[in-house]
Amino acid sequence: MGEIHTHIPVKLFTAISYSKGIAVSFLMEKLTTLFGEIDSESAVFKVDSFTSYYQKEMGRGLSKKIVSFKRLIAPDKLPQIKVTTNRLEAEQSVDGNRRVNIDPGYLTQAKVVLATTKDYSHRLYMSRGIFADLHLNWSAKSFRPQPWTYPDYAQEAIIAYFNDLRRIYLSDLSQQVSK
Repeated sequence: MGEIHTHIPVKLFTAISYSKGIAVSFLMEKLTTLFGEIDSESAVFKVDSFTSYYQKEMGRGLSKKIVSFKRLIAPDKLPQIKVTTNRLEAEQSVDGNRRVNIDPGYLTQAKVVLATTKDYSHRLYMSRGIFADLHLNWSAKSFRPQPWTYPDYAQEAIIAYFNDLRRIYLSDLSQQVSK
């Protein structure tokens, strides 16, 4: 029988898609209040280049960026974090339509996992109506997309961002272990 180990802390990040006119600085302040200091941000990119999924609800011209947080978390905290970000989205809604979409996830040495409320064959139930979606896996010195990976997560610039974030995570993890 295998030995049961306590969790290894993971690197929390949120992907933030937002409509024109959203005060991104306000969102960043809210996220910092909720999850702690931000230690990394991706470049901003246009969502419409990859999908039209959000256009009906949020309109055209959406922007997106990914931010990570300095404090490492237990992976089983992801469902509560997703519930919290869904509440923040609802607070920013106008007439029942979201103006911001905040997708939390976590990174480990071997994978990038997203939280979602939508079940599918490759998603595993966590708790509180939240599923875990393995989106990228580490292989041959880089993160690699899965067949179901969203197109924006499969782009070179975002994979490079996650590769850099992995280096930050490994450094944070080694510092935490040495304390």
